Amino acid sequence: MSANSVLLDFSLDPTRISDEVSRKDIVKICKEHLEKYLTGLKLIYDMLTDDGYLCILNAPGAVVITIRFFNQGLITINIEYYRAECEEPKISFEQIKLLENVLRLTLEAKRSKHLPPIKRGSKVDVYLTSSDERVIEYDIDKVLYDKRSDFQKIQIVHSKSLGNMLVLDELQNIAEADLIYTETLMRRGVEDYKDKEICILGGGDGALLYELLKEKPKHVVMLEIDELVMDACNKYMNSICGDVLEKRKSSNYEIIVGDCMVYLNKYIKEKRKFDYVFGDLTDIPISDTPTGEIWDFIRTILEASFSVLKPTGKFMTHGNGVSCPESLRMYEAQLANLSSKVTFTKCTSFVPSFMEEWVFYQVQRESPAATEA
Repeated sequence: MSANSVLLDFSLDPTRISDEVSRKDIVKICKEHLEKYLTGLKLIYDMLTDDGYLCILNAPGAVVITIRFFNQGLITINIEYYRAECEEPKISFEQIKLLENVLRLTLEAKRSKHLPPIKRGSKVDVYLTSSDERVIEYDIDKVLYDKRSDFQKIQIVHSKSLGNMLVLDELQNIAEADLIYTETLMRRGVEDYKDKEICILGGGDGALLYELLKEKPKHVVMLEIDELVMDACNKYMNSICGDVLEKRKSSNYEIIVGDCMVYLNKYIKEKRKFDYVFGDLTDIPISDTPTGEIWDFIRTILEASFSVLKPTGKFMTHGNGVSCPESLRMYEAQLANLSSKVTFTKCTSFVPSFMEEWVFYQVQRESPAATEA
């Protein structure tokens, strides 16, 4: 059950919709073709707006249609109705395509576009938002876990093609189909973790810890602030985390629940050093400038991480999608401004549940020879 919104738009020469007679002719054409699929249409309201004209029609079955004219030459048609679970759509997807095509020809539009029904208010939300504010529709068929911790909203949902997925604050984090994400983050086959000491910042889904332990490190400490994330993943994401979230401490790893900065500062005071620090925390933010709380947090994490890394140690982290080059450049500028002189490499992988190519960074101090040169 959901409210279905069908969206169509047409671009015309602005001069063709600048007067009342032309607008009424276009509304008449639209109404005639809409009535082929939605009978009993009536015009119930119209008005001039600051940027054009708006009219509202309705049809039996609680169908409401808005036709809006923008002075710039854009006409939008929105068809909205409520659809019960077993009910047929008021207008089928094939009919929507036919409607768009005939209106484009009849209106002599320069361009046109239709979207399949946007479903809102359903029990299972199939839409998630990418980090750069794009809407992605998934084949989600059920919600397995839905709780809000002191830090964030936590959901485990099931996708028919991607398996179970961890969603935090409406952002997709990792799915059972995303082993490539973890393997690229750790650069499996490139980096040697045998007998190494490793610190993971975040990583509450357990996937990175699980995969690193297969490489036989000396010890891994994981600093995760949200215990509910670990509880949810331990119950519903075993294929990516195994049994590592079952207990908080073992001979070769320890999971500490708490603010990672508190423990990083503690390690700095103790002069504890690691071969690798993984930043498995927030993505690089999408912003016009590298300012604000998240950017401050990123800089703080970077400085603290290099304070606990051995001279030859590496900071490994994920960035953002290749579709966000400006934010990636801003992040790289932050690396150049660290108190420790560093160099970095980066690589990409297509992550199935992100539906895009993702960027990963490997950062280390400049070698003495490079600094002298």
